[in-house]
Amino acid sequence: MNKRKYVKIFLNIAFFIYILAAMYFLLFAESMGRTTVSDGYRYNLILFKEIKRFIVWSMESPIGFRSMLLNVFGNIVCFVPLGFLVPSVINFKNKFLAVVIVAFSSVLMVEVIQLVTKIGSFDVDDILLNVSGAMLGYGIYVIAKKFWNIKNNNKNKS
Repeated sequence: MNKRKYVKIFLNIAFFIYILAAMYFLLFAESMGRTTVSDGYRYNLILFKEIKRFIVWSMESPIGFRSMLLNVFGNIVCFVPLGFLVPSVINFKNKFLAVVIVAFSSVLMVEVIQLVTKIGSFDVDDILLNVSGAMLGYGIYVIAKKFWNIKNNNKNKS
């Protein structure tokens, strides 16, 4: 088997592990408060409302700062691998569109599950942050692919 096939197998395994880990942390992780069922449905339909709340709280206390880092940056970082892995494993002509579709539909599905099960909340800010993370991951993919192609072209010339 050539190196390219090993890389493809590795990326497929990484994608599978990432999906399992993301599902655990987004839907089941006790450390993320996913085991407590709330009395009512919790949701935020106002864009930037929760982001602003966390930023204000972060200026008021060290606990607020840690919570802001976890909520705002955690929601972005959590989906960076998705943006990198989707174009690596899904054979779709328009890889950017594939990332947008997979990221948005995945995030929307998680948010709806959190709302319906009353574990977590439906939050449009989470959708924005998660999809932004996937777009960042796609940007990393594009840069890595260019670097990989340049490296391979230089190898072939020598």
